[in-house]
Amino acid sequence: MSDHTIELFLEMQSAERGAAQNTLEAYGRDLEHFEAFAGTTGMKMSELATQQIRDYMGELSDEGLAVSTRSRKLSAVRQYYRFLFIEGLRKDDPASDISAPKKARSLPKTLTVDEVDHLLAVAAHEAQTATGRKQLPAIRLNCLLELLYATGLRVTELVSLPRTFMQADEHMIMVKGKGGRERMVPLNGAARRAVAAYVAHLDEKSKGGRNKSPFLFPSTGADGYLSRQRLVQELKLLAKKAGLEPKNISPHVLRHAFASHLLERGADLRSVQQLLGHADISTTQIYTHVLDERLRQLVNDHHPLAR
Repeated sequence: MSDHTIELFLEMQSAERGAAQNTLEAYGRDLEHFEAFAGTTGMKMSELATQQIRDYMGELSDEGLAVSTRSRKLSAVRQYYRFLFIEGLRKDDPASDISAPKKARSLPKTLTVDEVDHLLAVAAHEAQTATGRKQLPAIRLNCLLELLYATGLRVTELVSLPRTFMQADEHMIMVKGKGGRERMVPLNGAARRAVAAYVAHLDEKSKGGRNKSPFLFPSTGADGYLSRQRLVQELKLLAKKAGLEPKNISPHVLRHAFASHLLERGADLRSVQQLLGHADISTTQIYTHVLDERLRQLVNDHHPLAR
């Protein structure tokens, strides 16, 4: 190593902090890499200023290195300059104001339109063919899935729907979401028919001809309505029957499918934000990858130079 301050830093890590050999070697590799960058500036590594360190981090990003790798290299650089400052080898710490790279939000898992159609078809078939004690749960699950994919409701919003949720306007429903915020969500024909069939069967099976619970999906549990855990369990069993990977299916995944499929077909981000009940559009912007892909496909399909 040409810069003796790297050796001094590694000696301190070993003697004072008891760093393991593997750790010392990792620090050495990261600092050698940083030193190579310093060489391109015509300055010694120990002399670089904050802007040069920012430039280095920018190069790491341009190279496509993972966030974890960039964070590790920055950690080595930070500790190196902190050491120089404490030992009086520098009058400042140029790395103290460098922010660690942020981990990008992972894209939500979703399903294709064909996968959702198949899942709904299997649910409808189960609702039509189930008998005995299995009949009501099958009809209920079909209703839940039609509602979930038609509205993009959060799972708690879905299972706690009041029985009267469609009375004012069967084409629009009022949903109370996080923070007590209310929003209007349209309801398609398939979902309305599934609700009507489920309610009719629920009342038929109830003593007195009408279920007395205020909830659309009543339960004997503490909350008085179907638990989200029970819905997840039933959904995964249905996924298995449909030949889909159960671990990839959940109410949250279907909510993402609702949003993604709307955007794929031309809905704008603001409208999807309102339908999902997001207070801040930055939350909805996780779906911009769908918009980016749609724009790319638009150019590829219609721009003359793309042919």
